[in-house]
Amino acid sequence: MTKDDVLNKVIKEMTAVSGSEPLFTSRFNKKMPSKDAIIKIIDQIRKIIFPGYFDDACIKNDEYCLGYSISNVYEQLYTQVRAAMYYTGSFKNPDTCAEKVCNSFFENLPKVQQLLLKDIKAGFDGDPAAKSMEEIIYSYPGLLAIYVYRIAHILYTSNVPLIPRIMTEYAHSLTGIDINSGAEIGEYFFIDHGTGVVIGETTHIGNNVKLYQGVTLGALSTRSGQQLAGVKRHPTICDNVTIYAGSTILGGETVIGENTIIGGNCFITASVPENSKVSNKPSELIVKPRKMPKTPKDWEI
Repeated sequence: MTKDDVLNKVIKEMTAVSGSEPLFTSRFNKKMPSKDAIIKIIDQIRKIIFPGYFDDACIKNDEYCLGYSISNVYEQLYTQVRAAMYYTGSFKNPDTCAEKVCNSFFENLPKVQQLLLKDIKAGFDGDPAAKSMEEIIYSYPGLLAIYVYRIAHILYTSNVPLIPRIMTEYAHSLTGIDINSGAEIGEYFFIDHGTGVVIGETTHIGNNVKLYQGVTLGALSTRSGQQLAGVKRHPTICDNVTIYAGSTILGGETVIGENTIIGGNCFITASVPENSKVSNKPSELIVKPRKMPKTPKDWEI
């Protein structure tokens, strides 16, 4: 077969699949929301919430500039929310619903800004390596993941399809921190280092909670798949809890009581009472002398 024969055969086969597979067929002749546009919205809202940090223009005390920025982002968000609602086809009046969602989103934006300021303070107060709160805003991946989660959570609670998950997975790809937009997270929350942290959809986290890298707040089992949708399957972490690196806490009925410290590399599937300290029994460390090699080829473990 010639090159043209091969390509024509492939084109016909793939066109046939694309035309018959519902996943590849535009629903109601509408386009899906744009991932690139959603990422742009995330970046623009971050400039609004942290004025002067991620933009050349400081809009801290300039209502005109702030108003222009917010109006611009509003229109972009409305376009994407409307597209998501039209595409799924589960909304009677997507235009009106999208406007209500965007109104609610921007009404909650000042509250999100205040929550993030508390998250920054929690990070600074809890990390002796932090030289300033500005450093946390500029450079800490934990704060970036929390910021994206907090704005995505507003859209999640408004039942917006697709967009909240696109947002949090974008943050996941940048930071290695996976926070589902459905999680409920209180004030003064911080993730130190952060890589490998997973927080499931039905997780409840109270105030003044701190997580370290590699912590998983997950489900005991997801074998039932979609039958578990809407069921609380992730743990509850009460106020003033610290969870150290590598620990895994599973199950919707698992509650970690207030003022508890979970040590590193713990595996927990049952509730822990308040004012507890949980740790693994240290394994035995064996140290023995080794023979020094006579030549490089004699190196061995």
